[in-house]
Amino acid sequence: MAEGERTDIRRGYRHPGLTQVGFPTIGWQFAEETSLDDCQVRDGTDHPNKANQINIPRFYFLGSGTVLATRPYRLSQSHDHTPEMVSEADLKPWLRAPARKYILTNASVVDVAEGTLRESAAVLLKDGLIDDIVDSTDSAIASARQKGFEEVDCAGKFLCPGLIDSHVHIMAVPGFGDLSKAFGNPNDVSLLRQPYVCSQMLHRGFTSVRDCGGALLALKEAVNDGVFPGPRLFIAGHALSQAGGHGDFRGPHDHSECCGGSTTGLGRLCNGVPECMTAVREEIRTGADFIKIMGSGGVSSPTDKIDHLQFTGSEIRAMVECAANAGTYVTAHAYTPKAIRHCVENGVRGIEHGNFIDEPTAKLLAERGVYLMPTLITYAEMASPKWKGYLPPESKSKNEEVLTAGLAALKTAHDAGVTICYGTDLLGPLGTAQSVEFSLRSKALPSLAVLRSATLNPAKMIGREDSLGQVKKGFEADIVITDANPLADVSIFDNPEAHVLGVIKEGRVYRSRWSGLAEDAGITIRIKPAL
Repeated sequence: MAEGERTDIRRGYRHPGLTQVGFPTIGWQFAEETSLDDCQVRDGTDHPNKANQINIPRFYFLGSGTVLATRPYRLSQSHDHTPEMVSEADLKPWLRAPARKYILTNASVVDVAEGTLRESAAVLLKDGLIDDIVDSTDSAIASARQKGFEEVDCAGKFLCPGLIDSHVHIMAVPGFGDLSKAFGNPNDVSLLRQPYVCSQMLHRGFTSVRDCGGALLALKEAVNDGVFPGPRLFIAGHALSQAGGHGDFRGPHDHSECCGGSTTGLGRLCNGVPECMTAVREEIRTGADFIKIMGSGGVSSPTDKIDHLQFTGSEIRAMVECAANAGTYVTAHAYTPKAIRHCVENGVRGIEHGNFIDEPTAKLLAERGVYLMPTLITYAEMASPKWKGYLPPESKSKNEEVLTAGLAALKTAHDAGVTICYGTDLLGPLGTAQSVEFSLRSKALPSLAVLRSATLNPAKMIGREDSLGQVKKGFEADIVITDANPLADVSIFDNPEAHVLGVIKEGRVYRSRWSGLAEDAGITIRIKPAL
């Protein structure tokens, strides 16, 4: 090799300026005048590339030994040694193919912001987004076809934004007949059933959900990567509870000490300002999008009462400050006016349940811009004859209290101008009733208000109002196709098998109950990892 030249082993041609190439990680290196075939491994064996493909890092060294660049690549058996670069699909063979380009023609687009329909519209989906919404004319369709869009003739069917459930617990999986197992399953049992729960939510039309305790970052990442189908997840990680609070499932005769930071599948116990601050920071460190706290007693916890206040004002303020420092917010489980006020006055931005809210407290929420997430269906299901025996005696009486008050509280909050979001809080096998919340709410509120609670409002709450909650140009292509107008009767979502004809998330068709629309986003299994 001439002075001042180098050899790029990948392609077999020479470059000026490099005098040595080395591979210290596998114990051999090239000297200036050494060719590939002459190289010897330091233990005396032949260079492995003579017979086999090998994976090696590339190191360029100046004469001084300074590394100029490193990059992993595979040397092929061919003589030109052209590398086969590692792709993302090599690392994650379950990755989905890019979203296809669709033009949904002759569609009736539901505008949840205005409460109107745009009829005879064509919606173009590209790269997982809503690329445009135009009139469904022959020229528009022809132009889209020329650009590679596949036409789906909706024949007047309705395109609604993907639904958002703002209060779920995915870790409370089905497979048992009583409440005690909702949060008491071994972690591996729960984890292996969670993909089923996720796929069922998506197939009902819920393209996004907000998990208020139990879902972990690994689940969110698996859905995002396409390991299995599921809604877009916004997670709280572990819900935070004081000892003896709604997240403490020890019984009254259980005297085991619960140290600071103790966690269950649902929650984490913390007491005092330092522990509360640590808990918030730990949940954010491990992937929480927001923080959920238990601000009052609840139905499922064995030792507290519904009207108990939980956490002190200083504890709540500390948790709110830590969340705000990380760019997020705190929402609180609370039922009574006293508990709701206690939480709101100390800075929380959301109230879960709120079944006993009164008019003055509702006005406080409206003034402060605090969101309310009622969950009526969970109480109705737990009280139904079908699930007799699901609740233990100490929970059954509490459930009757909140069930009776819930519908009236919903109307009180709506009339006061509170921004209301759709939530269900269904545990275990009760999750099949997720869509029935629509008909319950429609007994007290107009269809448009109920539909907004499952689209527009939660998108604002989670800070995604510029990309979720509407069928609008530039937004995520999350669309539910229905055979009837949800603005006229939102209860059509109660029966997704009959009325939800298609579910599209990020431009991929995950569920079709209509022959005119083919599914294209099942679980991907590849023998060869190329996309």
